[in-house]
Amino acid sequence: MRVPLAVLAAVILSCAASPAAHGTASAKVQEVVEYECTTKATQEKQSVSIDVGLTVPAQATVKTQMTIGWTGAYAAGSQLLAPETGLEGEVNMYVYAGISGIDGLTSATGVAPLDAVVPGEPIVLPSTAEVRTTPGKPGSGTVHAAAINFGPRPQGPVIECEVKDKDSLKEYPLTVAGAGQSPSESPSPDATDTETSEPTETETPAETPEETPTGGVATGAGGEAGPDGRMVVAAGLVITVAALAGLRRRRPKRAL
Repeated sequence: MRVPLAVLAAVILSCAASPAAHGTASAKVQEVVEYECTTKATQEKQSVSIDVGLTVPAQATVKTQMTIGWTGAYAAGSQLLAPETGLEGEVNMYVYAGISGIDGLTSATGVAPLDAVVPGEPIVLPSTAEVRTTPGKPGSGTVHAAAINFGPRPQGPVIECEVKDKDSLKEYPLTVAGAGQSPSESPSPDATDTETSEPTETETPAETPEETPTGGVATGAGGEAGPDGRMVVAAGLVITVAALAGLRRRRPKRAL
């Protein structure tokens, strides 16, 4: 059977354009996540089930922003109702993905604007959002679904939705490449011990020469006399001996 050239060309182009052909394919994750949503003003709580889909890149690059695709829809029979007082001003949905196992990388954040919110009515979820983060170090870890908040800004949520059972979440692999560097390089214990145990050399201060007064000999306290000092002492002893000898010669004889 002959295959038309146009069909064959389309198949070849499709394979060439496929991310999987270049090792950059992303894994699509879909699961129903149970949330407990709390309205901050009234502390009213609601249980909500959301079918969350995550598109996790097969590989990311250190110091380059990565994007995790997010899709969401209420599970059958579960919806989040707006407060009876409504939500004032512009309100956004902030979605998060949790990241584990990679040093310095714990989460990614995405934002999507909400349509008009009717008090007491279900809040319409945006169907998609781009969750972004920038890894600072290479390594291998996992990604999972995380919180969803509603409010005018990330730091001021009006409604907070936390995952009920975090241990039940599916974990999906993520690798951050780091230009051939090991994810964690640390010095060996032997090298560390060698560096810390080596004695520190201390310089012995040079001896300070004794100060000699002008026209005299050294007079350091408790020190040894120099050559000039020894000559003066010897001359003094000679003079003293000669004087004593003279006195003995001049002593008059006693009368009988």
